[in-house]
Amino acid sequence: MKFISSTRSAVSAGLSAVLLLSGVAHSAAVGIDASKSKVTATFKQIGVPVEGVFTKATGVIQFHAAKPEAYSASLQIDTAAFDLGMEDYNAEVRKKEWFDTKSHPQATFVSTSFKSLGGDRYQASGKLTIKGKSVDISFPVTIKPQAAATVFTGSIPVSRKVFAIGDAGWNEVVDDAVTVNFSIVQSH
Repeated sequence: MKFISSTRSAVSAGLSAVLLLSGVAHSAAVGIDASKSKVTATFKQIGVPVEGVFTKATGVIQFHAAKPEAYSASLQIDTAAFDLGMEDYNAEVRKKEWFDTKSHPQATFVSTSFKSLGGDRYQASGKLTIKGKSVDISFPVTIKPQAAATVFTGSIPVSRKVFAIGDAGWNEVVDDAVTVNFSIVQSH
């Protein structure tokens, strides 16, 4: 249960960052479409990959491809909405040693810069805050326009230890490295 809780915390942090950065493809500030977006966190517990899904995120992104330096994004992830597929595991990761959802109900990402890497790839940077601790992060984002939407995809490596997700007793059970994968949809 503790392993799953640690994994959820790391996933939540990573998902928060992904959601915040992935909504950066419009010239006007536009909210993300949570019903079409997906953020997952993957970690290893005793060497076995485990994946959880963040089911509740909100955010606003402003982006224009001709002027990516004017980009801004702000995203909030409900840390209690991390789903590992079993309610017992979900309840465990909400505890103080994991996400501490009572004291820290949201993980957030606020952008600080954005630059083109060529084509449809960009580098997003900003502050990721989980459990009251803020860390500067930077990661690549692919932005693709679709029919009536813009889709932002990418992955972010997150350290659960940096955010005190899971106490030291879990270090031999749950890996520190968590990968947050995201596909964020911003409808026009």
